[in-house]
Amino acid sequence: MSHQPLSVVVLISGSGSNLQAIIDATANDPSTKVAAVISNRDDAYGLERARTAGIETRVLNHKPYPSREAYDQALIELIDSFQPGLVTLAGFMRILSPLFVQHYQGRLLNIHPSLLPKHKGLHTHQRALEAGDRIHGASVHFVTEELDGGPVILQAQVPVKADDTEEQLAARVLQQEHIIYPQVIRWFAEGRIAMNGSQLEMDEKPLDGPVIRGCPL
Repeated sequence: MSHQPLSVVVLISGSGSNLQAIIDATANDPSTKVAAVISNRDDAYGLERARTAGIETRVLNHKPYPSREAYDQALIELIDSFQPGLVTLAGFMRILSPLFVQHYQGRLLNIHPSLLPKHKGLHTHQRALEAGDRIHGASVHFVTEELDGGPVILQAQVPVKADDTEEQLAARVLQQEHIIYPQVIRWFAEGRIAMNGSQLEMDEKPLDGPVIRGCPL
C-alpha cells in the first residue's frame, strides 16, 4: 500500500546546515519530501543549498510588514500554498506570534542548541560553559507559544570538555543536531510521534520526557 510522502516546509534565516542534514536524510526516504524552503533573508546561504537540491525556495522579508502578526499572516499564506504536513524551523531567527504557532499546532518543530529546559534563548554554548555544565547538547521539540518551551521529543547529549571553547562546543553540538533533527522528522512521517492536546505521545503512549541519545565521548 503506497502512502503520500510527508510534505515538509523548512524555514531558515542563515547558512542552513540543519536544512542540509534534512535534505540529505530525505533524499532517499520515500516517506518524506521537502516541498519548499522559505527564508526571511534573501542572503541566507540555505537558499542556495535548497536550489542545489532542486527544492523550491521563497524569500519573505519581514521588514516591509508593520507588525509581527502581519508578517506571520503573510508567512502562513505562503507556507500553506505548499500544503505541508509539517513545518520545521531550522535556524529561523524570528520569534513567532501566537497566531502562527496556533495555526501549526502539533505540526511545527524546532531544534534548539541546549538540553531544554536549560538555556532557553540565545548564546546557549557560552552559557553552558559559564554555568560549568558537564553535559550540554541539543533538543528537538514541538513549538508552543512559550519560547523554547514546547514538549521535547529527542535530545542528544555531548560532554563538555575542560578546555572547550564556545566554538568547539558548538561544533560538537551541531554534529548531533544533524543526526537528531532528521530522526524526529522521520518519526513524525511514520506517525510515531504526535501532540494530543498538550500531551506528547510516542507510539500512541504518553511520553513524559524526551528520548535521550547518549553522550558520545
